[in-house]
Amino acid sequence: MHWPPDTLLAAQGIRVVFFDVDGVLTDGGLYFSAEGETLKRFHTLDGHGIKLLAQAGIVPAVISGRDSAALRKRLGALGVSHARLGTEDKLPAAEALLAELGLTWQEAAAMGDDWPDLPVMARAAFSCAPPGAHAEALAVATYVTRARAGEGAARELCDLLLVASGQYDRLLNTHLQIGLADTESST
Repeated sequence: MHWPPDTLLAAQGIRVVFFDVDGVLTDGGLYFSAEGETLKRFHTLDGHGIKLLAQAGIVPAVISGRDSAALRKRLGALGVSHARLGTEDKLPAAEALLAELGLTWQEAAAMGDDWPDLPVMARAAFSCAPPGAHAEALAVATYVTRARAGEGAARELCDLLLVASGQYDRLLNTHLQIGLADTESST
């Protein structure tokens, strides 16, 4: 986990991250059951990264053009309380969340993969895209992850932001101490 110094500098001061869902938190494929229910596949690495952001005081927020029971269930399990679902016009949704949180675009990061994400990505102080994103999203991104969408790309961004904020080592050491305490109590 090494990022160029200029990337880490650009990521400092971030206090909210706007995530798209399809093509960022998922592989971008749309799965439908025989009854027409939308099914989504999420990666546990991404989920844990989102939880770590919250523990570090960085607000994870989701803005998605789609809404589904599967997505709501996943966001609930991750403790994501700042979400705007079923909205194609993502810029007003992001601006409303910033106002609600009392933050500015200079404190915001955004991760997207296609045209609907561009207005938010272009205004955020730090923007990110997975490698399979549309060319326009890749052109706007401050950073392109090595991991693919739905396969740890969001976690890579989370780790980058945690390192840039100086919180990564503290959170890792907390997890290691918890693990050591569990091991010691079972002996």
